[in-house]
Amino acid sequence: MDELSRRSLILSAIAAAAALTIRPASAAATIPYSPEALTAAKASGKPFILDFFANWCTTCAAQHRVLDKLRSANPAYDAIPFVEVDWDAEEHGPLVRAMHVPRRSTLIVLKGDTELGRIIAETGEDKLAALLELAL
Repeated sequence: MDELSRRSLILSAIAAAAALTIRPASAAATIPYSPEALTAAKASGKPFILDFFANWCTTCAAQHRVLDKLRSANPAYDAIPFVEVDWDAEEHGPLVRAMHVPRRSTLIVLKGDTELGRIIAETGEDKLAALLELAL
């Protein structure tokens, strides 16, 4: 295989990996971010999680693997709504600025406009479970 073909193959593999969507276990409780979706989640009166993620982020992927495991093991966790905020689309947007989100792999539990908890770049099962507990 010549160098150009090898590079093309590598770039194709990277593009395919980037196209994979990283989501928590239950798509039913996963809502893509929009200002309207956030307004509706706040108006529900129930806790929910803002998930600032990027498809290419290895820390985000590790968080989601742990969240999948926790949500599969506990049906109460699986009912927590996740509002997914695509970091690549929103990194410089008003939500990130207003919430003072420093980076992708940030998870924030909100109830209405009140922040109940936040984790940044944490992948430990015990820490993520404690965050989910705040959303029950």
